[in-house]
Amino acid sequence: MSDAAAPEFSRMVDPRKLTEGAIVLEPGEGERSALARRFDLVSVDSMRAEVVLDPDGNAVAARGTLEAQIVQSCAVSGEDLPVRIAEDISLRFVPENSLPTPDEEIELTADQLDEIEYRGDRFDLGEAVAQTLGLAIDPFAEGPGAEEARKAGLVSSAEASGPFAALAALKKE
Repeated sequence: MSDAAAPEFSRMVDPRKLTEGAIVLEPGEGERSALARRFDLVSVDSMRAEVVLDPDGNAVAARGTLEAQIVQSCAVSGEDLPVRIAEDISLRFVPENSLPTPDEEIELTADQLDEIEYRGDRFDLGEAVAQTLGLAIDPFAEGPGAEEARKAGLVSSAEASGPFAALAALKKE
């Protein structure tokens, strides 16, 4: 997270003041609008995360769920496409300079948490939830009108509208 711009959905947490139970995070209307702009969505109609924070030495494990109702544009036809997102959250907040250096060899297992470094005495749980939403969005989602748009000649095939279509066009030149 950059210091230059404030995140759209910020919820700062002091790991020294954790309480038991789940923390519920729900952005307000303005925050949902800002998140929609950030992730190039038509709208974020609802978003709710429930996260349990568990201290682990100087680190904090965060586990929970994110549910959201978004509207994005179909990658083929551009029509509005309502999408329900349900994602597990499994993160670990660690103090700055506690991650391995780029030269250091480490082994990761499939069940290890994503680690997010934080500076100072607080971390931004809201921004981590926002990033989880961003990663859950399918940038190539197609709506029910996608095939019809292809048949109408807007694009020639599924391959022609996929992520490598622009590269294929360059290759032909």
